[in-house]
Amino acid sequence: MKKLLIVLALASVSLTSMAQDDPTLKYSVATNSFWNNWFVQVGADWNAYYSSQEHDGRVNAPSATWNPFKSFRSNPGLAIAVGKWFTPGIGLRTKVQGMWGQTVNDYYNHPANRYWIANEQVLFNLSNMIGGYDANRFYSFIPFVGAGIGRSMTHDIYAMNLSLGILNQFRLTDKMALNVELGWNHSEADLDGDATIMAPYANTWEDKDNNLYAEVGLTFNIGKSTWSKTPDVDAIKSLYLGQIDALNGQLNDANNEIARLKNMLANQKPIEKPAQIIKEFATTPVSVFFNINKTKIASKKDLVNLAALADFAKENGKSLLVKGYADSATGTEAINQKLAEGRAETVANELVNMGVSRDNIETVAVGGVNDLSPIAFNRRAVVTVK
Repeated sequence: MKKLLIVLALASVSLTSMAQDDPTLKYSVATNSFWNNWFVQVGADWNAYYSSQEHDGRVNAPSATWNPFKSFRSNPGLAIAVGKWFTPGIGLRTKVQGMWGQTVNDYYNHPANRYWIANEQVLFNLSNMIGGYDANRFYSFIPFVGAGIGRSMTHDIYAMNLSLGILNQFRLTDKMALNVELGWNHSEADLDGDATIMAPYANTWEDKDNNLYAEVGLTFNIGKSTWSKTPDVDAIKSLYLGQIDALNGQLNDANNEIARLKNMLANQKPIEKPAQIIKEFATTPVSVFFNINKTKIASKKDLVNLAALADFAKENGKSLLVKGYADSATGTEAINQKLAEGRAETVANELVNMGVSRDNIETVAVGGVNDLSPIAFNRRAVVTVK
């Protein structure tokens, strides 16, 4: 028992360190309906009985070995279980196992003992509880505890039962997993077929029968077996704040441009003002902003300045250059390049809709950049007169 607790503690420490190495694995999930996350398990095991009679000196020397593969002690067995996960970390299952066992008692010359054990068990998926839910996790460490009843069909004896063990689960597909299970069933005397108990062990821990088993089997998931991620409120808030920052940036640019034009009007000769204003407007880049990971224009207000620039280009036979950008703080280089191309093409299409010939529009994709602050300002396309 002490060794098993030590193993569980070490496994918990290991899983904790894994979670600390990759905190992105941790997030909340939405509760599924009652009919989701059911499973069926089937397996074959090798079970070994450690009899209460071994504690009171009534077995001979050959029986005294603890080897679980000795013929007088062990036999193969079968198991089937039905269960449900109520959260990614906690589940219940009803498990029935048994079939062929042994009576470890010299008085009966170690005869065969046909039996079954039924347990209701609580499963704790520590991989999900400590490391965070991951639908694609290959290995899951799942301790369990439970209680139930067993029966020796050979000797017609019933016994209450406590169970404890570790289920090691290896994901094969969304619907199937491989199980390697190690377990311990601690029964009242005497599930192996001999109900006689001798002092001084009567009514003590050592007068009980113990069944240890190692099992290999499969888990079959029924219906929906995954959990949906709940909305990341902080991420949504950050997105909206980024959009607000972008709009504030555009407003500041517009105010600065108005101030600059007013200054030009105040300091230039009257006859030069109209032409000079038009020229300065034409050479002023127009920025169109986008939301993160999107090629759809974030605000239609950006199209007002774009339409004015399109009118100038048409009236004066000018060509336009559209440069698409993405922010380098998010996404891979390939994704950012694709986003930049898509944003440039989106703005080019808007210019065509405004009457500019496609032959007079050149598009360039710059990819991920970090030129402006805040970072949301880098998700843009810039239009200039060539």
